[in-house]
Amino acid sequence: MDRTQVNKLGKKIQKLRKETGLSQDEFARKADVPYTTLTKIETGVIKKPSVFVVAKIVKALGISVDDLIK
Repeated sequence: MDRTQVNKLGKKIQKLRKETGLSQDEFARKADVPYTTLTKIETGVIKKPSVFVVAKIVKALGISVDDLIK
């Protein structure tokens, strides 16, 4: 991923989460990701989340990793 993709990752996750109608807490539980980790990804504090966290997030969103990073 290039720099612009990394910066947009958290915003895209946030947008998709909001489209599902879930709060950060609800989504963190559904994705089995710590709430603090999710908030840090969405706000850009964590710019490159681990592949395991990304896998859990895309599974909870019902999309592929390719869909997320495009």
